[in-house]
Order: sequence, then C-alpha cells, then structure tokens
Amino acid sequence: MEYETIRWERDGAIGIVRLHRPERMNAVIERMYEELRDCFEAAGRDDGVRVVLLTGSVLRRDGREKQAFCAGADLKKHDAGERTHAEKRAYIELAHETTRRIHEFEKPVVVVVNGPARGAGTEMAMACDFLLMAEEATLAFPETSLGTFVGGGVTYYLPRLVGPARAKELVYTGRAVDGREAVALGLAVRCFPVARLMDEALAFARILAEKAPLSMRFAKRRLQQWPVPDLGTVLQLETDAILHCMDTEDWHEGVRAFAEKRKPGFRGV
Repeated sequence: MEYETIRWERDGAIGIVRLHRPERMNAVIERMYEELRDCFEAAGRDDGVRVVLLTGSVLRRDGREKQAFCAGADLKKHDAGERTHAEKRAYIELAHETTRRIHEFEKPVVVVVNGPARGAGTEMAMACDFLLMAEEATLAFPETSLGTFVGGGVTYYLPRLVGPARAKELVYTGRAVDGREAVALGLAVRCFPVARLMDEALAFARILAEKAPLSMRFAKRRLQQWPVPDLGTVLQLETDAILHCMDTEDWHEGVRAFAEKRKPGFRGV
C-alpha cells in the first residue's frame, strides 16, 4: 500500500503503520487522517494481519536524529486560511471517524510512542489497545493553552484509564508525562529506552499474533464495552462468544495442541 503521509510495512503477521511527516514532527493534516482510515480498512480485510503497530518516525537532519510520534494538528495548516464553519466541522468529524476506526478495529492495535505526542497524537494513542512508550517520550494535552478542546474521545478514554481526578489534572494543566510516569498512571502498559522500543514492541505484538484471531476479536469487543451491562447481560454475551468459539476449527486446534504439548497453529476459522 502506497501513501503520502504514512508508511505501511509487514513483519510476518504484524502490520506496521508509521506516521510519516517527519519534517513537521508528524503533525496531522486531513490527508493523514484519510490515509490512516484507508490503511486500517485494508488491514482489517487482510486475514494475514493479526496485529497492527502504530508508531512515528525519525527526522534525520545535519547528522542528527529526532524522534517524533505526532505533534498534534498542523497549526500552520490551520492558520494558513480561513475555514468555513462547515469545513471546520468536516475536519473534526474526519479526525473523530479516524480515532473511532482505530478503537473499533477488530484486531489488537499497539501504539508505539517513540517521541513527543501532543493533542491529536495523544488522542490517536488513547484509541489503541496497548500503549508502549520510550522512556524519554512524552504525552500531553495542550489544548487549554491553545484556546481549543481535546477531541478523539479523550474525555471517554482518559477517566477510564487514570480516574476522573487525574484526567482533569492532565487536561486542565496540559502538562507533559514521560514514559515512566505514563506507566505509573496507567496510561501506558510498558516503557523502554528508545533504542529497544521497537524490538520490544514487535516481541509483544508477536505474542498477540499467535493467539486465536476469533478469540481475540471477542475479547476486544467485550473488554471495550462501556458502560458495562448488568452481570446477567455480560454472562449471556460471554456464553454466546464461548459457543461461537467452540464451533470453530481453531478451538479444536487449541485443544489438540494443548494435549500434544505444542504451539497451536490458529487460522482464524
């Protein structure tokens, strides 16, 4: 798949999406949202892709390297011309459609924050299943300092991850959080030195890619459901999911592999 603002590559069953506007620290424009939306659609249709990694890129200039995940919206583009109210709404809705598609993508999505993430970049990270960070990378919501407001579902995701009081502190102040603090707060699941980050992310993704695809799909649907239904509804949904899995070839393969003390070879059927 060829794109202008992102790059797509494969590592076995792992699809890797790299934001690729390094000269602008991967700041978001409409084209990037459109390409992310199309890329995730294509990855969803590809049965060979079991897990998707979303990460940034590196700006190499004058013999130096600068890591960047996503600096947020490209404010130079925003300030370049006056948009109509309808055009502003269309931009916001495109951004929200993109983060929704990432959130609702039926396969695991691991975001690998290699450098600064701000605003829209942090919003995209919040929509993923797992957040891995470089120790020196940072996340922040700078919107209150820019006279705007958070989007992309932040007011949905953030209180669930860190609690209402901490969510208010992060959004109200806009302060930056590094990898270690992000793990301590529950925003990130793991952090590593940037030199090890991608290798560790791929190792984690390979663990996920080995699991039964249909089981993972049900797990994602049920664990992302919010607000949580009553216990009776949950038990019925889990019953339906278990019965569906038990009618698949993968279930029989899992049972055989357990008995034979070997790794299962799941095929998603």
